[in-house]
Amino acid sequence: MATKIQEEHLGKALSERYLAYALSTIVSRSLPDVRDGLKPVHRRLLFAMRQLKLDPTTGFKKCARVVGDVIGKYHPHGDASVYDALVRLAQDFSVRYPLVEGQGNFGNIDGDHAAAMRYTEARMTPTAVALMAGLDDNAVDFEPTYDGEEMEPKVMPSSFPNLLANGSSGIAVGMATNIPPHNMDELCDALAYLIDNPQAQTQDLMNFVKGPDFPTGGVLIEPHENLVKIYEAGKGAMKLRARWEKEELSHGQYQVVVTEIPYQVPKSDLITRIAKLIVDKKLPLLADIRDESADTVRIVLEPKNRTVDAELLMENLFQQTDLQVNFNLNMNVLDADGTPRVMSLRQVLKSFLDHRLIILQRRSRYRLEKINHRMEILAGYLIAYLNLDRVIEIIRNEDEPKPVLMKEFKLSEVQVESILNMKLRSLRRLEEMELKSEYETLGKEKAALEKMLSQDALMWKTIQGEIKDLKKIFGAQTVLGKRRTEIVNRRLETVDMPVEAFIEKEPITVILSEKGWIRALKGHYESAEGIRFKEGDELQVMLKAQTTDKLILFGTNGQFYTLAGDKIPTGRGFGEPVRLSIDVPEDDQIIAMFIYNPEQMLLVASEKGKGFLVKEEDVVAQTRAGKKILTLKEGDTAKLCIPADGDTVAVIGQNRKMLVFDLSEIPVLAKGQGVILQKYQGGGLSDIKVFRLEDGLSFPFGNGTRVERDMTPWKGKRASVGKFPPVGFPRSNRFS
Repeated sequence: MATKIQEEHLGKALSERYLAYALSTIVSRSLPDVRDGLKPVHRRLLFAMRQLKLDPTTGFKKCARVVGDVIGKYHPHGDASVYDALVRLAQDFSVRYPLVEGQGNFGNIDGDHAAAMRYTEARMTPTAVALMAGLDDNAVDFEPTYDGEEMEPKVMPSSFPNLLANGSSGIAVGMATNIPPHNMDELCDALAYLIDNPQAQTQDLMNFVKGPDFPTGGVLIEPHENLVKIYEAGKGAMKLRARWEKEELSHGQYQVVVTEIPYQVPKSDLITRIAKLIVDKKLPLLADIRDESADTVRIVLEPKNRTVDAELLMENLFQQTDLQVNFNLNMNVLDADGTPRVMSLRQVLKSFLDHRLIILQRRSRYRLEKINHRMEILAGYLIAYLNLDRVIEIIRNEDEPKPVLMKEFKLSEVQVESILNMKLRSLRRLEEMELKSEYETLGKEKAALEKMLSQDALMWKTIQGEIKDLKKIFGAQTVLGKRRTEIVNRRLETVDMPVEAFIEKEPITVILSEKGWIRALKGHYESAEGIRFKEGDELQVMLKAQTTDKLILFGTNGQFYTLAGDKIPTGRGFGEPVRLSIDVPEDDQIIAMFIYNPEQMLLVASEKGKGFLVKEEDVVAQTRAGKKILTLKEGDTAKLCIPADGDTVAVIGQNRKMLVFDLSEIPVLAKGQGVILQKYQGGGLSDIKVFRLEDGLSFPFGNGTRVERDMTPWKGKRASVGKFPPVGFPRSNRFS
């Protein structure tokens, strides 16, 4: 027999098949239904457990039995994926309101897996029962299972707003969903408000639904207006942090204890990663971490020392570890028509209420059908009791009593069948009275149902009553309903961690010798007495500093260099050459060293008398090579770098001419050659001093200090020659 071959374009065939696969993934696996918040595997799991009568009041059954029924009857997929879904529904750290009660090892927050399904048992929780309430009342449509042998519900009646209460996550083809759990008390309030105010928008509903409420708690830090935008758009990122507290210990020591970690962060992995960062010296403020958790989370963090600020320690950890995570909300769901959509908070709540209205109508109509059927039977019974002797006579004498009874008493076929099937023991007076009472009761119930179905307001009032009942069970006054995640209404800014935050602050004295050897001595020295230098070397600069300080060095090449106080070599020796820490050319020397002050202004000058003002924050170098600030012409070298603290400048040259002028005449530059400070016919710049005119100019005189207050003889314009200094001015031509 010849095989029929059908030609088809490969691109078309691939696209059609991939589209079919994509739709199957989206609709049948990854996205939850907005009405019951369940994916097909969860829906089939719960339905199978219901069929096995695993109610909260009955005993447990092996999970293997449940999984076997699911994959055998409803869900033709692997048992591992089905069991994983079952396990997650039972984990109180994964779902806010568990749908399955597990017995045995169902995993833990450390990230350990559950025991094999042959070792664990399960049954439904009252929450799961509430999800399926009405399945026997024609509340939803059923459809054939994959093999056509069974029927399964298309959606659960869901009197419980499961989508928002427990959240959902999944990745489909080309789309994903990630919905966080929320607090039932807040959801009930929002649903009730939306019923009373159908035009309410998401921002109105956010007055009730504050934000996610994760089963693992934590602290959500996000401005309220940001949360409103996220819930209006149906997607957006929000920051979730661990909850921590500071525990005081003896002798001024303390430790930080983390009591709640972010949602879906495995505790053991978190601790392992933090420990690795400590070993790699990427967390300089943290000395150790240990896990003291039992039934509750307790992660102990030990700071390097008691001087470490706890807030800075935690900020550093938040920036580098999963103690802070971004939760990316994406409310992508299947709507009532099975279409994938990203919904806002209002749309999700409205879809749930619309579903509840349909369920109420279907259950009420189903109940009416049952009432009408029962009342019809009861009416036939009452006629039979009123004509009991004749009814018995017909039954005894007629070969076919059914048509005779229908004709004589004008009974329906249903009524006659009920009479013929009646037991003899029911033929007593008391039974007749009970039938009349039941008939009247059913009549009242029927009237109430018909009235409710005829008025939308009454139906919504009924739904509001159901929501109030839910709030009694899951309200904030209950242990399960109490909010766990704290929401902080503020913007979380990125904190720039200062270098001093990572360094233990200790006093040091920094010594720089004339030949460029540098060292740091512990403590503050008042003088250089007793400090030894290499033969032929002597002190150039001595500074009292802290290990957290930055030191700025200025070279004869016009470049600035930066050294960290904690990186300067310590010890009793002579230190080490400064060139080992910074790249100073062999022909150049360090001529100034001072502690960095970002608010300070500096005056830099070359030997030929050119200079300018520069902000100290602009001279900080990021590399060993330094930062070029003072540009020098050939034959010129950098001479001086002093703090510009005052309003007047005194300049003296090697020709012993002194000039005084206003500091404002010198420009502020970021880099360059600068301007002429003083003119020289021979020689160059000797010294500069910045002072306050009202305080006068001070200089060494004999064994003391002399202050010249009248600067008139030397006052002039910048770039002048100047005059000889006051009588008694040092022959060294130095102001200090």
